[in-house]
Amino acid sequence: MTKYKTLNAIALGAAVAAALTSGAASAEVTANATVASNYIWRGVTQTSDGAAGQGGIDWGHDSGLYAGTWVSNIDFSDFSSPTDPGWAGFARGYEMDLYGGFAGEVGKFGYDLGAAYYMYPIFPGINFTEVYASGTFSVVTIGVNYTVDSASGNDPETNAGALGYFNQGDTYVYGSLDFPTKVGDISLYAGDYMFAESEKNYSAQGGAITGDIDYTHWGASIGKEGFKLAVDQASDKSPFGSRVRVTASYTIDFDLM
Repeated sequence: MTKYKTLNAIALGAAVAAALTSGAASAEVTANATVASNYIWRGVTQTSDGAAGQGGIDWGHDSGLYAGTWVSNIDFSDFSSPTDPGWAGFARGYEMDLYGGFAGEVGKFGYDLGAAYYMYPIFPGINFTEVYASGTFSVVTIGVNYTVDSASGNDPETNAGALGYFNQGDTYVYGSLDFPTKVGDISLYAGDYMFAESEKNYSAQGGAITGDIDYTHWGASIGKEGFKLAVDQASDKSPFGSRVRVTASYTIDFDLM
């Protein structure tokens, strides 16, 4: 997953409309394509430790407004709910994200504010929407993502097959240290995912028992000229366990306009 239904559509529409009225000459469109040995998102594999092909298109304006879309294959066959047969059909498919926001700088402080919609067209019951904010000063970045909207398949209060992840009220906080060096760009990072439905019991209402599903993760990466090598580990409460995962990837960027 990388980055809400009505909220996201409104945010993207406002961004594009504002940019069109301020002049197309100060905007640019870029694209990217990635091949990776694994798709790791917030410390958790999204491809059951298999390879991923990914790509996206981004539009950016000199004012700081931006919007984009990104897709990747997914494989959740190792992560299924035995009480919800819908997961079986969703095990292998693709993810498509839409996002938009505003980024800029105040002195030496950089900021990024926006919204993102994570879509799973094969099984839309787990779509969800986040708003996010991050700040960067020197080599330090700190950010927070908050789930403001989710599909019915995420709600354990009404769905016994739900897993409790990606429901309204979930909060993800993270931080990173990023250093450009002669051998490559080095990043050290960690995050904490706090789920609104963690340790809830809705069995009396016919819903799910989620257990303690909050988890943390940490990792490091080094990248140069499109190549990246990353090492990630999550705590044992994460959806795919806590073993160390090493990922190699290569990304190509294109200028379209």
